[in-house]
Amino acid sequence: MNLDPVIHAPTRLQIMSLLAAVTEVEFAFVRDSLEISDSVLSKHSTALETAGYVEVRKGHVGKRPRTWLKLSPRGRQAFADYVDTLQRIVGRPLTGDPQST
Repeated sequence: MNLDPVIHAPTRLQIMSLLAAVTEVEFAFVRDSLEISDSVLSKHSTALETAGYVEVRKGHVGKRPRTWLKLSPRGRQAFADYVDTLQRIVGRPLTGDPQST
């Protein structure tokens, strides 16, 4: 039962969690929601994109450049597997009953 090291970094876990709840979202929304800088989000979204977990789309709204992020099908599955693994880890019964001493 190993947690995916690509997702496990706290900021990447937050990004994946946010993206799992939407179809696609603007870069600025993720940045503002997680209260991180552009450079931090860029670094982590690039790592997730390299792993094939996030798709990045660039375009324009009017004359302003915009970037949108979304989970790829592979990323959606990887996140579901990560959450499942985490639930199995935290759902294990404790060995020994601390109340029985």
